[in-house]
Amino acid sequence: MQLAATIQNIQKAAGTLATHSVARMDSELPWFRDLPADQRSMVMLVAQAGVGSFVQWLQSEGTNPAVSDEVFDAAPVELARSISLQHTVALIQVTIDVVEEQVPELAAPGEEIELGKAILRFSREIAFAAARVYARAAESRGAWDARLQALLVDGLLRGDDGDELAGRAAALGWTDATPVSVSVGRSPGGEAAAILHSVHRATRRLGVDVLTGVHGDRLILVLGGTAEPEQIVTKLAGLFGDGPICVGPTMPRLTEAGASARAAMSGYRAAPAWPDSPRPVPASQLLAERALAGDTEARRILRIDVFAALMRAGGSLLETVDTFIATGGVLEGTARALFVHPNTIRYRMRRVTEVTGFSPFVSHDAFTLRVALTIGRLDPTQDVTR
Repeated sequence: MQLAATIQNIQKAAGTLATHSVARMDSELPWFRDLPADQRSMVMLVAQAGVGSFVQWLQSEGTNPAVSDEVFDAAPVELARSISLQHTVALIQVTIDVVEEQVPELAAPGEEIELGKAILRFSREIAFAAARVYARAAESRGAWDARLQALLVDGLLRGDDGDELAGRAAALGWTDATPVSVSVGRSPGGEAAAILHSVHRATRRLGVDVLTGVHGDRLILVLGGTAEPEQIVTKLAGLFGDGPICVGPTMPRLTEAGASARAAMSGYRAAPAWPDSPRPVPASQLLAERALAGDTEARRILRIDVFAALMRAGGSLLETVDTFIATGGVLEGTARALFVHPNTIRYRMRRVTEVTGFSPFVSHDAFTLRVALTIGRLDPTQDVTR
């Protein structure tokens, strides 16, 4: 066996080498000194395992196979979570430096050069092993984050308790950025963890917080820190699959975002009824389609915020909208039917837009107004004068 005498020397000095390595880390790495005692103990265990792995590697009779990742089994998950890959490389470098300094004492006569070369090759292999461990930890963490975010989004849709939602969000690193809105579109397909990674990378560049959930064939984004979610989602549209993307209304905080999530989900389901809808489309522009699809909240909004608002505004606004619709959207025809000047109709239409947010001169808005008036009259028992 090559380096037989040297290997025996290293085996005898294994404990001392590990102790000296940790002492060097303590003196040269300020962040290492700040680690809790249990994590420092983990590093000691890994250092001892590393020396043992070096001995086994040397005993491979010159084949020098890749170092097994088992060298990190002393603290595989905890170490990867508490110490970054960059810091781990620094720890490895310190340990290798300590071993190299001991080459004159460890190497048998005439084997110093061979031992030095072996240390260099082993340091490369141990660095690769560390990278593999961290890569697996990142994949596992990514999969777990994807599941946890999916649970949080599911909780928003179900209307779970606000404190519970806040706790889940905090576990995911949510900074409580406000306001908050929810968007729904088709998932691009593939692994949820990969989709999550792509979304987070894109939103970091845009300076917004995000929580992501993949529910069946749907991709759901919870955006925080932007009052203009449609602009953000427009820039993120390429991360969705084909089809409509619906943006829910902004809410003051995450614990109230369930209403945004339900509106976005309802809008996503109803969007095919408006083939020419923009992408993304606000859920507020799909009130008519949502109401026709059975969304009771959309019906309530149309009844109270559109039909009742026109009644409260007076000034013949409701009658004017009715007549405008009946005449096929012809302004002059509406004026003749009501025996007023066309400019009066123009003024009233501007007032309708101010009161309801929908313009009778825009075809889809006119459709929404017509559905609102129909719903308002179908629910005569409802108090629409509030």
